[in-house]
Amino acid sequence: MQYFVVMIDYGRRGREAIVDPEITRREVISRIASGEYRNISFVREIVDSSVEDITADILNEAALPDIAAASVDLQADQFDHQRDLRKHETV
Repeated sequence: MQYFVVMIDYGRRGREAIVDPEITRREVISRIASGEYRNISFVREIVDSSVEDITADILNEAALPDIAAASVDLQADQFDHQRDLRKHETV
């Protein structure tokens, strides 16, 4: 049997361990990426009788790619959009 333990730290309010035998690794990653799981203390993978700390692996997989703000020219995109609208308007 394999399951994951996600420990969430709420600061002064304490900690919560989320343990669900039905949840998969992919689901844990998806919940971290979506922001459902925040302030994670650790993630453990338990398989039969062995326990492994996979916090770094899971957080790396859940990290969203960095998009450089300098590479996006919002003003140029707006001009392109307006030009496209003019091309398709009825005369």
